[in-house]
Amino acid sequence: MSYLTTIRTLGDDAEQLEMTYQTALKAGEAAAFKEAIDATYAAAPNHLLYAAWHHRLTYAAAKVRGFAIAWGWAIPLALLNALLFWWLSDDAHFMVKLVHPTTGDVTTFLPTLLLLIAPIAAACMLIYLAAVSGKGWGRSALAIGGVAIASFYVLWVYPQTGSRPFQEQYLGLMAMHLPLLAWAGVGLTLLPGRRRPADTFAFLIKSLEVLVMAGLFMAAGVLFIMVTFGLFSALDVTLSTLVQRLFIAGGGGLVPVLALAVIYNPTLPPAAQSFDEGLSKLVALLLRVLLPLTLLVLLIYIGFIPFNFRQPFENRDVLIIYNGMLFAVIALLLGATPLAADDLAPAVARWLRRGIIALAALALLVGVYAFAAILYRTAIDKLTPNRLAFIGWNVVNIGLLILLLALQARGQAAAWLQGVQRAFSIGAVTYTLWAVAVILLLPWLFGMDQGRMEALPPAVQRIVYEQTPPILLKCASSPHIYQLDGGEKRWIQDIPTFQARGFVWRDVRILSCDALRSLPDGPPIPADAGPPPQP
Repeated sequence: MSYLTTIRTLGDDAEQLEMTYQTALKAGEAAAFKEAIDATYAAAPNHLLYAAWHHRLTYAAAKVRGFAIAWGWAIPLALLNALLFWWLSDDAHFMVKLVHPTTGDVTTFLPTLLLLIAPIAAACMLIYLAAVSGKGWGRSALAIGGVAIASFYVLWVYPQTGSRPFQEQYLGLMAMHLPLLAWAGVGLTLLPGRRRPADTFAFLIKSLEVLVMAGLFMAAGVLFIMVTFGLFSALDVTLSTLVQRLFIAGGGGLVPVLALAVIYNPTLPPAAQSFDEGLSKLVALLLRVLLPLTLLVLLIYIGFIPFNFRQPFENRDVLIIYNGMLFAVIALLLGATPLAADDLAPAVARWLRRGIIALAALALLVGVYAFAAILYRTAIDKLTPNRLAFIGWNVVNIGLLILLLALQARGQAAAWLQGVQRAFSIGAVTYTLWAVAVILLLPWLFGMDQGRMEALPPAVQRIVYEQTPPILLKCASSPHIYQLDGGEKRWIQDIPTFQARGFVWRDVRILSCDALRSLPDGPPIPADAGPPPQP
């Protein structure tokens, strides 16, 4: 029986019509089914069921036909991005330098490209999206301008962060936070003004897919570079630094725009993108498979925590791993969650929800544990830009997990998906706000008074610039230790006081007694310790 006859026979039986369509899909006869629907609709245009099927299949076909990669824009913009990366990778001319505020001593710290990779790539990606879609030029220009201003702000303001270690920490943080700001700029351009949580969630899913595709491109590129360099090495030919930069930095510059072009259809909003085929389907399936495995690993790991409880409190590397794990779990929860309820069978959806809740609860437990560790390390040592930034990220991630669990507890099981999407939508906004706060505020929170710095003896200036607070000073011929505070030296009465304040011996710096004596006296520590002795 032909599809035309079958459809006419079924009439108003919507369920059987859907079953027939699914059978046609499995048999590879979707086109024949659509032709039959179109013919039936043409014969009876007022039949609501036929009309619904006609428009459904017409829209789906148009969507598939409409996503042709705009190579005419993608390739030139990818090449432009690659050339900019190649140009900025010249470390003889483009390095971020740390300059001593009084002596003028200069040290190079990191390549300028490391800070500008994401802003430049985001600009090329936004131009691609606007050019292919034919709209959004104004919003794209605003996003590009905003990210560019933030980048120039970082390059202008980092000396204000004070001591060299704090400047280095701030710049290292910017290499992570400027990409986040650039990503937010792309999102604000793509998302509608009155966005729903589902719109933001769709953008997040597509962002994850673009990231995965970029990783695949990078892996292929690394393999190509290794083979190429190996072939020339076998011939005893050494490629010049310029050519090596062209392969490595330039090749890497091709990736962002090409990954976006392959994954994202600029003519459709995020929620209307395809999520049920190709890489989209593979990424979702892979992350859903990883979810129970991650849950099992976390359960086992939590069982070992009581036997190694103080590890993150005493070992910085362990604490870094914990924070990385928290971000990874957030990404896993995001990627494993479907966009629509009908993407999964009801039984699968129920188990997926249970897995998401369980994983979020365990991640919350580990997150609170890590948060306590970073607070403890800060309390016994000192607050630094790195610690402040990651205290904030811990608060954001813990808050996101609590919100996700609260929405699941309060909401109906049938609406669990909307709860997850709402949590991630709020989380995306919070991520952006904290990234902006870190970029803008850290230099001013940890900056130093340049006038007061210049009034210090040169030997003390060098110590202040090279070391983070507290600044503890001592001269070789004197047993007394002083804390530098506001340009004054404050005598620390004895070792118990020194230890009670949380000071450690590794922070004590030795300088000449003459330089130490030249500093004015401040109140002793404690204040009732009596007149301070001179070194």
